[in-house]
Amino acid sequence: MKLFKVLTIWGLMIVMFVTSCTKKLDTKPIDPLVTTSATLFDNPAAYKQFLAKLYGSLALSGQKGQFGAPEIQASDEGTTCFLREYWAAEEVTTDECLNAWGDGGLVEYHGGIWSDNNLYVQLMYERLFINIAYTNEYIRDVNAKLGGLTGSLKNDATQYVAEARFLRAYFYYCAMDMYGNCPFATEADLPGTFIPKQIARADLFKYIESELIAIQPTLADAGANEYARADKAADWALLSRLYLNAKVFTGTDRSTDCITYCNKVISSGKYALHNNYRNLFLADNNSYRDEIIMPIAEDGVNTQSYGDMTFVIHAAVGGSEDAANEFGIASGGWAGNRPTNTFVNKFADPSGNTDKRAIFYTSGQTIPITNPTVFTQGYLSAKFKNVTSTGARGSNDTFVDTDFPLFRFAEIYLNYAEAVLRGGSGGDRGTALSYINKIRDRAYGNASGEITDGQLTLPFMIDERGRELYWEAFRRTDLIRFGLFTGGSYLWDFKGNVPNGAATDEHLNVFPIPASDRLLNSNLKQNPGY
Repeated sequence: MKLFKVLTIWGLMIVMFVTSCTKKLDTKPIDPLVTTSATLFDNPAAYKQFLAKLYGSLALSGQKGQFGAPEIQASDEGTTCFLREYWAAEEVTTDECLNAWGDGGLVEYHGGIWSDNNLYVQLMYERLFINIAYTNEYIRDVNAKLGGLTGSLKNDATQYVAEARFLRAYFYYCAMDMYGNCPFATEADLPGTFIPKQIARADLFKYIESELIAIQPTLADAGANEYARADKAADWALLSRLYLNAKVFTGTDRSTDCITYCNKVISSGKYALHNNYRNLFLADNNSYRDEIIMPIAEDGVNTQSYGDMTFVIHAAVGGSEDAANEFGIASGGWAGNRPTNTFVNKFADPSGNTDKRAIFYTSGQTIPITNPTVFTQGYLSAKFKNVTSTGARGSNDTFVDTDFPLFRFAEIYLNYAEAVLRGGSGGDRGTALSYINKIRDRAYGNASGEITDGQLTLPFMIDERGRELYWEAFRRTDLIRFGLFTGGSYLWDFKGNVPNGAATDEHLNVFPIPASDRLLNSNLKQNPGY
């Protein structure tokens, strides 16, 4: 949480977005006050400073780390941040979240009626590809300098490039998942000299896979890197996620490979389930490296944004909740997001007295939800808070300290069990059952929540993933993998934009390529159904 202060590297950003006919973008300027890619790395500290910028792009909107220099233009700067857009795409479109603001774009998200002009579809797309552009520029420029470096700086810079490639692979994974066939560019493609071509989803899968495998030897060992930076375990975790969804992305099941990489994380011996589930989502969750493999780092002083965990926490607070004392925020909350009744009912006892993962606020809230814009209808999620495990408030009443768990160990257990059920080799049902029961033992505080072998089924797994991982930006992808996101076999409140839910068309399993980019890039073909 405290280690990443995103630094202003404004000079290089100017160079990155200049469209030029010349390929000599590394030409040294006459004016010594002008910074370009040729001079930026004259300062050895810049290698790590710009790497911090790449990590910062997971949470922040612009160069200042706060306001006034956004990289993407929008009426609400907070909506241009990666985490806010990714969270909305994965959660508001599903049974795990219903938004109360009446914002047309979010109504379309939850109702499954979005188009290629939806603002949130566009902003997510723009954020992904601007972040990819940053990683490409960093990889290109640092690789060009490596031959002239020696000693520890060369070793560090080589590892930094591997981490940048990991982040690029992660952003491309998100793009492949959400948009299918995407525009594609790497460090080999100089800015301003080409129009990106569209890559087929299956080919992008192969690229992501090859990148993640190629960088493994250069990444830090599992658990050995600085907090919130990628290491081998983060790489293995992303590969396990990639392979678990491979049939959706490529048509070929890769459950065996999923198990292989789950086993790598597990056998590293660096991770375990933290003994208190609720503490994993509080303002001092940076202390729990036993379970959180890699987070998006947050800090109320140094990562101020309305598009990171500040959004997730503030938008969940309203009604009669005590925003200051219970959630550590002073604004009273934004009264935006809460779970659907359908999702709350995944917990047999939503009070949290039995399954401690049922972290809902019910006082003053009514059931059912008949009007999505009335925030006091439906239970509220109190999972993420800006207070510590000792009850202290975060460092800032507005901007939160709570890190977002991008990869955590419980997901690895869940991935392993599901891959076994889908027929993968390298694992077995007995081990899968033991992993699931470890998760449930923590949830219940004892063995009362354990299941039997006969209860370990795929329908059980999709519900258990929801109970364990809700509001951690998994749900849309999970429901698609199980064939439940579209169609009529599984309905939830306001799916299909009707109160009791209705079937939706399968073309919604991918978002459209935004109309704005198709106007600029003639190489792009729209996804079917849009």
